[in-house]
Amino acid sequence: MRDFQRPGRSAVYANEAMAATSHPLATLVALDKLKAGGNAVDAAIAAVAVLGLLEPHMTGVGGDCWALIQRAGEARPLCYNGTGRAAAASGPGIDRLLAEGATAVPQTDPLAVTVPGAVEAWARLSADHGRLGLDRVLAPAIDLARAGAPVAPRVAADWACHVELLSRNEVTAQSFLAGARAPEAGARIAQTQMCRTLSAIAKDGPAAFYEGWIAEDMVETLRGLGGCHSLDDFAGHAGHYTDPAAGQYRGRHIFETPPNSQGLIALAILAMIEGVDVAALDPDGPAFHDLIARASEAAIALRDQHLSDPEDRFGDEDGGATRIMDEARRLAPQIAAGARVAPSPRAPGGSGDTVYVTVVDRDQTAVSMVNSIFSAFGSGITCPRSGVLFNSRGTGFRLRPGTPGHYTPGRRPPHTLVAGMMGDGRRPVMSFGVMGGQYQAIGHATLLARMLDHGLDPQAAIDLPRSQAMGGVLELETGAAPTLMPQLIGLGNRVRAAAQPLGGAQAIVIDWERGVLIGGSDPRKDGCALGY
Repeated sequence: MRDFQRPGRSAVYANEAMAATSHPLATLVALDKLKAGGNAVDAAIAAVAVLGLLEPHMTGVGGDCWALIQRAGEARPLCYNGTGRAAAASGPGIDRLLAEGATAVPQTDPLAVTVPGAVEAWARLSADHGRLGLDRVLAPAIDLARAGAPVAPRVAADWACHVELLSRNEVTAQSFLAGARAPEAGARIAQTQMCRTLSAIAKDGPAAFYEGWIAEDMVETLRGLGGCHSLDDFAGHAGHYTDPAAGQYRGRHIFETPPNSQGLIALAILAMIEGVDVAALDPDGPAFHDLIARASEAAIALRDQHLSDPEDRFGDEDGGATRIMDEARRLAPQIAAGARVAPSPRAPGGSGDTVYVTVVDRDQTAVSMVNSIFSAFGSGITCPRSGVLFNSRGTGFRLRPGTPGHYTPGRRPPHTLVAGMMGDGRRPVMSFGVMGGQYQAIGHATLLARMLDHGLDPQAAIDLPRSQAMGGVLELETGAAPTLMPQLIGLGNRVRAAAQPLGGAQAIVIDWERGVLIGGSDPRKDGCALGY
């Protein structure tokens, strides 16, 4: 039970419907759509579209989308892959990078930009599962773009860290800087070009984005910087429905977004710790953090070796899912016994450049949706007429030829984005997500362990300090107890203080027995969970 004499927030309880996002205005927009007769799909899309204006460094129409949708009476959720592909003519550019000795795609290079998938995903999900229509769903975002969105405190703090990136591109600087400075908390930032773009999408659907003047603006912008994208790359984009990655933990059914998403890495971590009596460990103690760290290092190493687009001819036909899970189960006894696996060389880092939204409506339909432009402010490339800020998702490709996830024209990169759902085999029980770049799968496993092993409500589980192990280093949030870092060092970890909070989270539990919804939203962000 929460100590009410200490700072914190309570879980939110409601009867009929609930939304949880990283910004209060987005949560209110979601609830408004529900009260106007919309369902969870309408509300989630409306909230995500608004977040592209409220948190432009995190998401927008220039990014990607994943979604899980589960209705009462359904054993498993629908899953939609709204991620984009590399340009068909990107081969010479990759050869150039390899000839220059590059080991990664630079964030601001046009090669970092994959075709944005979010708009197509919103439109498809709205048409297939929504009630209100895309025009009504996008109306709040259009109004906010016209009037100006107030900058929230956490957003302002993040914005100020990226002035140098924003200054590199003239259009980006004009769009996102006030002179040479980032806007302060409370500043209202209108986005006139984005208002026009969203209005066109609301009127004419995804064709307005992937064809016509918006597509021409996107292609001209990228080609003007030496890029190789074509109108055909945009016109030919399509997301698709797919089966979620599925597993079990403590008798619950856990669903995650499948490859090319890293969602199954959360399942791999859970598989490695299920043989441990996690309930006997303090959920914020050194043994718990050490266990998650060792399992995470092993799982991330498997991810970096095997995860790929299922269409990748150098990877497995399931994107590496079977290989990763088989290896995780093989390693489980070693992890339970205290072993450490050689880590991936990838260094930890990232503050959560993603937005996650969860909504449950009065019909107990749960939506788990994650959207992102990847790095903070994506590639830093903004289109002058449409205001589209491009993603940097192409930096997720590997540059070593002949390996899974290698940068290949027309393929989708390995994705950090993850959305989660938990069920009981007959219906949804919790819609959840943890933002945070590389941390996302680790965050999913940590959240589930703290709830299912320790009985914490979603808010309490979200509030606890986090750690992230990658590249042989364990990052620990500065909000942890002062004794925790030396204790973790004593267990053999190389530990350092995290420079920024590790991600952000939202979750909604459906308590079927009592007929209530229980929500939590991360205090590391500006948002909240609200219901009625």
